[in-house]
Amino acid sequence: MPSPHTKLGLVQMRCTPRKQENVDKALDRIAEAAERGANIICLQELFHGQYPCQTEDHARFDEAEPIPGPTSQALSEAAAKHGVVIVGSLFERRAHGLYHNTAVVFDADGSQAGVYRKMHIPDDPLYYEKFYFTPGDLGFRSFETRFGRVGVCV
Repeated sequence: MPSPHTKLGLVQMRCTPRKQENVDKALDRIAEAAERGANIICLQELFHGQYPCQTEDHARFDEAEPIPGPTSQALSEAAAKHGVVIVGSLFERRAHGLYHNTAVVFDADGSQAGVYRKMHIPDDPLYYEKFYFTPGDLGFRSFETRFGRVGVCV
């Protein structure tokens, strides 16, 4: 049964080209939001780096990682440590040549509640997302968590 008291924490932060620095900053912001009473914490889209889609650069594919992977594991551990639900958007590498803009939902015990892969991929000036991302294949879903049902869209 979800808690009757849901408090959202929304994290928006300036990112650098250094992935681990961004992940560490996000983990600090998650801790801060949890200390302030948030029990569902949402990170910004592709929080672990600067938005890659303003150029078409093959080197940026090196930033992608599988799920589970190091960044999703760090989010899972933070969710369990703080007893909060976390929604984090990651540059997912499913296989060589198959990449998604993916939101992962972790429940308050650190378990993965669900995954949403962005379905509508824009391709406009400075939004070259079709160069990087394959459209999602999971549909629009919501996930039951300790603090309520969470519907995710990127």
